[in-house]
Amino acid sequence: MIQPVRKSRQNTGAIRAITFLMFMMFAMTTDSVGIVIPQIIKTFGLSMTAAGTFQYATMTGIALAGFVLGGLADSFGRKRTILVGLALFAVSSYLFAAGNSFVYFSILLGAGGIGIGVFKTGALALIGDLSKSSKEHTSLMNTVEGFFGVGSIIGPAILSRLLATGASWKGLYLLAGTMCVLLIVIAMRANYPQRVKSDENLEQGSGLRHSIAAMHNPYALAFSMGCFLYVAAEAAIYVWMPTLLADYKGSAATLATYSISIFFILRAAGRFIGARMLQHFYWTSVLALFSGLILICFLVSVAGGAGVAVYLLPASGLFMSVIYPSINSKGISCFPKSEHGAIAGVILFFTCLSAVIGPLAMGAVSDVMGHAKYGFILATGFAALLFLGLFFNWVFDPTRERLNRLEATEY
Repeated sequence: MIQPVRKSRQNTGAIRAITFLMFMMFAMTTDSVGIVIPQIIKTFGLSMTAAGTFQYATMTGIALAGFVLGGLADSFGRKRTILVGLALFAVSSYLFAAGNSFVYFSILLGAGGIGIGVFKTGALALIGDLSKSSKEHTSLMNTVEGFFGVGSIIGPAILSRLLATGASWKGLYLLAGTMCVLLIVIAMRANYPQRVKSDENLEQGSGLRHSIAAMHNPYALAFSMGCFLYVAAEAAIYVWMPTLLADYKGSAATLATYSISIFFILRAAGRFIGARMLQHFYWTSVLALFSGLILICFLVSVAGGAGVAVYLLPASGLFMSVIYPSINSKGISCFPKSEHGAIAGVILFFTCLSAVIGPLAMGAVSDVMGHAKYGFILATGFAALLFLGLFFNWVFDPTRERLNRLEATEY
């Protein structure tokens, strides 16, 4: 039998705050890649596909960590897993100051991605321990991702300021590493909820075997594919939108300059709003509606060109806001809490796989066709598949019975 999570009331607020700040901290680097890539292209004379390694390396590291090490949070505890991941990310961030080659940077990004993957799966599993219901789980997940969105705003703003003053983009990683060290110190002093491991959990293993077992579950695969399609569409915005709008000279030139920041601001605001909205509206209908609006933004942008895309692509952030954290939350909630780390790892694997394959495919298509707009045609296809999946999820609601059953036994 699995004993219930033992919670300390006096630490719950602090643990939530640490979790929020972790997501904000690593988003400062991962979601600034769209601004770093043009600098890398100039410095090393790379193609769009090659320069995209700054995206691919990090996401590959996160994906591998999620899949191979996702079960660590279930077997070795949330706190230990989080501390190990934070330590690895901090070291890799500081080492950016010690070298200046593209290969060196790529290796560090991959190592940092592994660190993110480890502490993120621990944090995602922890969210279940802190939640009293599946609805609260989804609401808390949106709040956590809202802080991720705040980091997505702060990071590009700091990076833009560094570049404007002639400083290196490496300064952003040094700042993130310092924040990471502070989080480690605070987390070491906090009393995390303790979950007693079940015999079944021990038998399944703490890593690859547990993840492979989860991969055979249709619920894990369905939600993972939902995240895959969403991230492919989202990554199109924060990786390639600056390149798409680089030559825009119309009346909204100022808007084009700050398009990434506007996208991230709307995404972050939408997640905080979504945390409350999903307490009053059923999640399947919200996701179906918002995915439809995302598809419209992409379709009209492709048809209308940069003059339209400069408005609609940043605006899509508002509609993207609640989709990823809600799909992620419901996917994790479809399983007992003793398996949340492994399931979070599997979903994270598909998330990051998409964050590699999506931009890579877009960059390759754009290189072959000679313009970034062709990559966005591909991204529109991802958005269309996402809408179709969430529309059928709304119509048939295949997880209602399973979620209700686990609501009664796990919370």
